[in-house]
Amino acid sequence: MAQIFTASADAKLRLFAGAVALAVVLGGALWWSAASSSYRTGVDWVSEQPVPFSHQHHAGELGIDCRYCHDTVETSARAGLPSTETCMTCHSQIWTDAPMLAPVRESLATGEPLQWNRVARVPDYVYFDHSIHVTTGVPCETCHGRVDKMPLMKQAKPFDMGWCLDCHRDPAPKLRPPSEVTRMDWSSLDDDLAAHRDYGALVVEARGIEPDRLDDCNVCHR
Repeated sequence: MAQIFTASADAKLRLFAGAVALAVVLGGALWWSAASSSYRTGVDWVSEQPVPFSHQHHAGELGIDCRYCHDTVETSARAGLPSTETCMTCHSQIWTDAPMLAPVRESLATGEPLQWNRVARVPDYVYFDHSIHVTTGVPCETCHGRVDKMPLMKQAKPFDMGWCLDCHRDPAPKLRPPSEVTRMDWSSLDDDLAAHRDYGALVVEARGIEPDRLDDCNVCHR
């Protein structure tokens, strides 16, 4: 009977199978790289603002409490943005003629609020309530990073589902005294992590937090 396959057919088949496998591996690596890149997550990207507000100066150097500007963070789903009047509490006295603050003065004169661009954003299909996190003891730094070291505000965390679920499934280590949620530097906890975990576990018990239910779909998707 005549030979159906040539002597090189087996080698060609092996090369083809190897090329397909390599393409799958490279394609998967490329997809994973794109999915975790800052281009998709927004991490470390700075949004343009009407005024180049420096959290490093205000929150870091001057020590202004986050709640002075974000005054609904303890009572509302939204943290709130400072009104022009809040800005002018100080800037009617200092830096009164600074060119960079011209939009603030114009806003006060016209009554038109400044249009700040959101930096930290979860997808529209995700429900997030600032008040329940802050009053439970999740500090600002956990989600927003060291804003006291940011000359211009940038997104510090990916805010993807995996990142949120990691905390929801084990919230105790992230919990701090609610009175200190605006504190930025928690490095001192590294000296006694076990004791702090006990504190977090007590808070979880006292507030009736159920980690087993915090990853239910309807907690965030309503």
